[in-house]
Amino acid sequence: MITSEEGAREWLLGLPDCDSKAFARLEALVAALAEENQRQNLVSKVSMDTVWQRHIADSAQLLGLARDQLLSPWLDLGTGAGFPGLVIATLRPDWQVTLVESRPLRTEWLMRMRNELELDGVSVVTSRIEHLETVPVAAISARAFAPLDRLLDLSARFSTNDTVWLLPKGRSAQHELFALQGWHHMFHVEQSLTDSDAGIVTGKLLGRKGRRS
Repeated sequence: MITSEEGAREWLLGLPDCDSKAFARLEALVAALAEENQRQNLVSKVSMDTVWQRHIADSAQLLGLARDQLLSPWLDLGTGAGFPGLVIATLRPDWQVTLVESRPLRTEWLMRMRNELELDGVSVVTSRIEHLETVPVAAISARAFAPLDRLLDLSARFSTNDTVWLLPKGRSAQHELFALQGWHHMFHVEQSLTDSDAGIVTGKLLGRKGRRS
């Protein structure tokens, strides 16, 4: 369990995806986030005290849930300040990562970070999910964006039987999965490495019940 800022940075440096260049980009992201958070509330001010644990490592841990799988293209829905998608793109700049956010001020920030961090594989889309073009992807993430049933209703059209879903759900993970109805799936809950009370719903979606998957 990652329990401190020092521990979060040490854990990140131990990742196979986090070389010196990637870590320098993460440091630049944290510095820019602290500055921009004075202008717009990208993340809660109190969470900046534990930004490496709560936002950076919390996002990066998703890679470990699907290690050795090609998760490109990756679709991050309701990305907000760029978590987890911007962190994933920083660690895997060779992947195509699409960040979807409906608020223009947020997407202006995301595009600036894309350029400053030289993440050529990142696409930033200012849109509601309902208006996105349907394109199948290898991975879908959404951090505290919508209840699981609502999220699947909105975004199952981007998923194939091989798409990996990576959904940080906090304390509600097990409850939301238990309550999920109407879908064939292979989801389960993984323990978060950054919060002993939090879980991550992950696995594959096979289709709606009553329909051929």
